[in-house]
Amino acid sequence: MSAARHDPSAATLEEVADGVFAYLQPDGGWCLNNAGLIVADGEAALIDTAATQERARRLRTAVSSVAPAAPRLVVNTHFHGDHAFGNFVFPEALVVAQHRTRTEMAAAGLHLTTLWPEVDWGDVRLVLPTVTYEDRLTLHIGGVRAELVHPGPAHTTDDTVVWLPEQRVLFTGDLVMAGVTPFCSMGSVSGSLAALDRLRALDAQVLVTGHGPVAGPEVLDVTEGYLRRVQQLAKEGVAASLDPLDVAREADLGEYAELLDPERLVPNLYRAYAEERGAAPGHPLDIGELFGKMIEYHGGLPVCHA
Repeated sequence: MSAARHDPSAATLEEVADGVFAYLQPDGGWCLNNAGLIVADGEAALIDTAATQERARRLRTAVSSVAPAAPRLVVNTHFHGDHAFGNFVFPEALVVAQHRTRTEMAAAGLHLTTLWPEVDWGDVRLVLPTVTYEDRLTLHIGGVRAELVHPGPAHTTDDTVVWLPEQRVLFTGDLVMAGVTPFCSMGSVSGSLAALDRLRALDAQVLVTGHGPVAGPEVLDVTEGYLRRVQQLAKEGVAASLDPLDVAREADLGEYAELLDPERLVPNLYRAYAEERGAAPGHPLDIGELFGKMIEYHGGLPVCHA
């Protein structure tokens, strides 16, 4: 994909229901996340922000093109910086998230910026959630009802999905990605599968995923299929006493091989191995070590176009 395609100006705002928007940053690879916007009755709420100062400012400009006022609420779907570093660009808003998001965000700080030092992050400043919840929370944006649901350990241990029942639109955060390899080294493979069952039960018609294009419910099947393949590889690898890195190098992912950022197979396998050996969903792993194994498999640091 050309450099122009990754340029911050390539982001688009797509209306997916009346007053409900997806802000899409192609190509959806590392740190090129999506955001969501709800506008109703003179009010606005934003779902996630962006990784860099420039990208967050462009998001604010896009929001102002359709919203009569700045968002009074920002929902962070999890603690990762690509979804939350831009909080500071929306100082008028209360930041809302699952209670672990605040803890994990504070612990991680700006560490993400050190993984890709060549990225122009700008003067990003950490803004933690000021309103947190445990399992469910209802927000009202004008006449629109938004249900915040914590599905348990999945992409991370602090995921939030945002469900608009009247519009049948679901913002999945990184629990689901469209055309992009799932990534659950900080959460759970089995937990992700359980969470997918909960999402299916909502019967959403439009899914704004954490990365990639707007999708329909079929994206849940792709995510499930990939994760079940990872589980099977882990089961066979543990039984044969094989190293996860070796299993990844020999793995045939079939239809899932074309998903963006395939190197995520390595940390996903380490997580699946831990669960195959009895670790609870969300049990802490050495993420730095897993990232290093992924780099070894990839032959270098994956490219981040943020």
